[in-house]
Amino acid sequence: MLRHLRVPNREVEQALSILRERQWLALGMRVFSDDSGNRMIPISAGAPVTITAPLHEYEVELMEGSPDSRIDSDWWNHLSLLVGKDDIESHGDAWPSSHEFISDMMVVRIEDELEDFTSEIARAKLLSHPHIRLVLNDEGVQGELRIRKLTPIGARIGEEIVTEEIPDSVSTTRVLVRESGRAIACDPNKAYFSTKLQSERLETLSLAKELRALLGRPIRVCDPFCGVGPALSALLSEPDLVGEVLASDLNSDAVELLFDNLRRWDGRNYPSQPEPIARLFEDRIVGVADATKLCEDPELRGRWDLLIVNLPHRTIDLLPTLVPLLDRKTPSMVRGRVIAPETDIEDANTSIRSALPLTLEGKPEPSLRVKRDYSSTLRLCSFEAWISSQ
Repeated sequence: MLRHLRVPNREVEQALSILRERQWLALGMRVFSDDSGNRMIPISAGAPVTITAPLHEYEVELMEGSPDSRIDSDWWNHLSLLVGKDDIESHGDAWPSSHEFISDMMVVRIEDELEDFTSEIARAKLLSHPHIRLVLNDEGVQGELRIRKLTPIGARIGEEIVTEEIPDSVSTTRVLVRESGRAIACDPNKAYFSTKLQSERLETLSLAKELRALLGRPIRVCDPFCGVGPALSALLSEPDLVGEVLASDLNSDAVELLFDNLRRWDGRNYPSQPEPIARLFEDRIVGVADATKLCEDPELRGRWDLLIVNLPHRTIDLLPTLVPLLDRKTPSMVRGRVIAPETDIEDANTSIRSALPLTLEGKPEPSLRVKRDYSSTLRLCSFEAWISSQ
């Protein structure tokens, strides 16, 4: 999902010129017409949450983007020259036509049957995307901290492309990503981060603004699986939206990156190394912590308006442990992601509703919405639950 500007035909060229000048135009995506004859212009993930003048008069809509087929055909043309059309046809849909950009890196997933073509795949990707420095093969999420194993398979060194013995100088995976007008330091080899979740973060921002309007004050946000802080990046970008914050993660590498990010976003002197969770400032409780133990601290129980549960393999199981963190004196919200088999989504909805307190009057019961495929049988879903006060 990408944000798009809805622009009348006669104003498209002017809007495109401004977007290119500000580097807000989404690369690799097409401008297309909507049902009313206007043009939908894709906005890059790095563009700010609030689009400023003179583009602020155009409606912004979150919708599926349309990839530029010219770039896709470049990749296939390069690959065909490198491996031959017979091999292209024999392996069919197994070829990694999709990918994820993280700053100047590209992440692909190479099926086992294509392992012998790894170098050719990397070279074709680099040839068709000249702004990319490094191509990484995603070997899946591993370990208790669920970190992706990303192996360098191709790199650009000046004008040269290398696919073997890639030097450390070009294979670093610590980068800055521009998202919603903020720079986010991340290292996907050390802490989970995905640019594909930006639309989820923008939805959370929209819901948080709705909650803030309902409460009539800045909201208190608890993000106990915060990683490097991408959800907080969007929330903290909105003036007068967030008051107190609890941000923690069990992964110390993630917390080190979180401190780096918060130093820039908050303009305060956060620690340079990961530390156990502590109240670092009057409105910031940050550090390494086991989310399942947070409720053992009476200072943290019953305090938070918005609870973000971003551990999709375990979200439903953890809800009963995390709900006591919510301030039940006023309405509150749980925002979460869940990975579930498509055939089990209704059962998962029942489990979520059973684990949560009563829904706020006038709001719908929490229900999973499928966002994208996680595998051939599993779906990545999200939900929000408006919680009634006691």
